[in-house]
Amino acid sequence: MDNFVITIARGFGSGGKSIARELGQKMGIPCYEDEILRMASDESGINQAFFQERNEKLRGGLFVNALKKIPSSQILSPSDKDFVSDENLFNFQAEIIRSLAVSESCIIVGKCADYVLEGYKRVIRIYVDAPRVACIESIVKKMGVTEDEANRLIAKTDKYRADYYKHYTGRDWTDPNNYDVVINSKRVGRENCAALIEMYVKFILGS
Repeated sequence: MDNFVITIARGFGSGGKSIARELGQKMGIPCYEDEILRMASDESGINQAFFQERNEKLRGGLFVNALKKIPSSQILSPSDKDFVSDENLFNFQAEIIRSLAVSESCIIVGKCADYVLEGYKRVIRIYVDAPRVACIESIVKKMGVTEDEANRLIAKTDKYRADYYKHYTGRDWTDPNNYDVVINSKRVGRENCAALIEMYVKFILGS
């Protein structure tokens, strides 16, 4: 089978990250999330902490960034004053994502990968979410926080992910039209999601 890429966007607490890892194991292909930050750091020479700090986040929020010019896809040189700007960090990540897409079959979690790979063939775009009550239950169990704190973390994380996505793509992060498949991990069952995605990918790619 020729190379293909599965992009997975996920609501916080929906289990999207663990589903992506399980899918990678089932299909025998690598799954990239924070690994992209490390690879972008290696490629650019910029400390990984900068990428981690801005991981799917905007400094100043959506309103402040809306006052800036439309993000450019051009990668800046180290001599440029904006070398470590949010936009340049995003562009380094996008370059890594594009390189992966042409070199191997893989899964990419977050990072606006569905948009970055627009126009590329053999890209399957997935969005995983779940009802708030299910996400709260998951975060409470995983992080050992109260339900109120879990609810606050979900609201905060989903907002900065949505703002980040809006800034770089001009689109709404949760709009189902951005994706090939939208999965409710609570209704499907997390244990079934990876198998469902694998089945869909093989059906679409004809394998």
